[in-house]
Amino acid sequence: MSVPIVRSVDQLRESVAAWRCEGVRIALVPTMGVLHEGHLSLVRAALEKADRVIVTLFVNPKQFNSQADLAAYPRTENEDAAKLAPVGAHLLYAPDAEEMYPAGFATTVSVCGVSEGLCGTFRPGHFDGVATVVAKLFLQTSADFGFFGEKDFQQIHLVRRMARDLDIPITIVACPTVREADGLALSSRNVRLSPAERAVAPKLSSVLLKTAERLERGSPIMPTLAESRAAILTAGYREVEYLELRDEADLQPITSLDRPARLLAAAWLGGTRLIDNVRLFRIGSTD
Repeated sequence: MSVPIVRSVDQLRESVAAWRCEGVRIALVPTMGVLHEGHLSLVRAALEKADRVIVTLFVNPKQFNSQADLAAYPRTENEDAAKLAPVGAHLLYAPDAEEMYPAGFATTVSVCGVSEGLCGTFRPGHFDGVATVVAKLFLQTSADFGFFGEKDFQQIHLVRRMARDLDIPITIVACPTVREADGLALSSRNVRLSPAERAVAPKLSSVLLKTAERLERGSPIMPTLAESRAAILTAGYREVEYLELRDEADLQPITSLDRPARLLAAAWLGGTRLIDNVRLFRIGSTD
C-alpha cells in the first residue's frame, strides 16, 4: 500500500476539504525529499496530535544560493513515497516548480530579525525562499499543525515569526534532532559525503557537546568558542562559517550564560555544508 500523491493545489484542497467535512485535525510535515528517520519521526509526532498528516516534497529553488547546489540536490520521490506509507502518512503533496511558482509569480515573504546572522549571513536570500514557500504550504494545506526538526533551529524561529505576523492559524511544533549512533545529525545532505568525509562528520556534534559541557561548567565563552572552532578544523572540516552562542528564546547573541541557550554551528566538510546545534541547560557562567 502506497501513500496517495497529489501534484496540484486544486487536488490538495479537494482532499483537505473532504477531511474538514469529517471534522479532523490536519498536520503538515514540509520536506525537500530524500527522507530519513528524522523526517519519519516528524510524521510519527504529527500523528500524535492530528488525524491526518500531509507530507510535502518540494525542492524549493528559491532557497538555494547556487544553481549548482540546486542541480546536485538529490531527488528520490519513489523511495520517499515508499517510506511514508508504513509510518502512517495520509498524503504526499509533490508539486513541481511551475505549480508552486506559476508564470508571473512576483511575491516574496521576508522576515527580518530572526533571519539575520547565522545562516542568514552566509546564505543571502535563503530565508526569504524558506518563508515564501512555507507560507504558501501553510495556506495551501490549511493545516492545524506544522512539524519541523530542531536541527534547523533558526528556521523554526523564522517560521514561527512569519506565521504569527501574517495571522496564519497554525501551531508550529519543534521536534528534537534525530542522530545517527555516532552523533551525526540526520540530514538529506549526508548522502553527499564520501566514506572518508562520513567518518569525520560526527566530529561536529562531538565538539558542540564538549563545548556545551565546558560552558556549563563555567569556561569563558569567547575563548572557549575560539578553541572549539579550531577543534572543528583540526578534525577535518575545511571551513567553519559560524559557531555561536545564542539565546534560545529569540536567537540574540549572548555573552553570559544566564538563560537557556543554544550553541549553533555551520561548517563545510569537503563540498557539503552541515549545520547542527545543541541546547545548554545549566546557567551561571559568564564571559
